[in-house]
Parts: sequence; C-alpha cells; structure tokens
Amino acid sequence: AWESRTHTRAPEGRMDRVTVTIEGMSCQHCVKAVRGALETLPGVRIDDVAVGSATLTLDPAHGGTPAVVEEAVRDAGYDVTGVRAAA
Repeated sequence: AWESRTHTRAPEGRMDRVTVTIEGMSCQHCVKAVRGALETLPGVRIDDVAVGSATLTLDPAHGGTPAVVEEAVRDAGYDVTGVRAAA
C-alpha cells in the first residue's frame, strides 16, 4: 500500500488534485470498473481514469481522502500503489 507521506494535504477549504497509481488494470473494462467505483464517492471528482492510473480532485471536507479512494479501488479488485500531487 502507498504511504500517506507521498500525498500532500491541501490547506483547509482547498482541494487536492492527485494522481493515483493503480496496479492490475489492463484494459478498458478495468478503466470502467475503477471509474464506477470512484463515481459514487463523496468529495471525489474524477478528472481522468486510464489504464494504470486515475487523476482525481479530492475534497477532504466532504470525505474525499486517499484512504477512501484506496478502499474503493481495492473493492473494485485493484491495488493502489501510489498517490502523488498531480501536475
């Protein structure tokens, strides 16, 4: 699992834009499964999902945290191997 120190938290009231590295994705079906898992999460806006990664905007004040994202991705059958601030 990724370590939280690789993720920079935005000041209160601000949102974090992050890129999540996801292991086990190999096709568009995988992309669709991960997108579906993330769409239902409060405080998470999907900017992009591709094979091997997702770029998201997280609103911690509304429950959008890396831990919540990791759990949803894991429940969809994939592993989060990293979270970093998006460029």
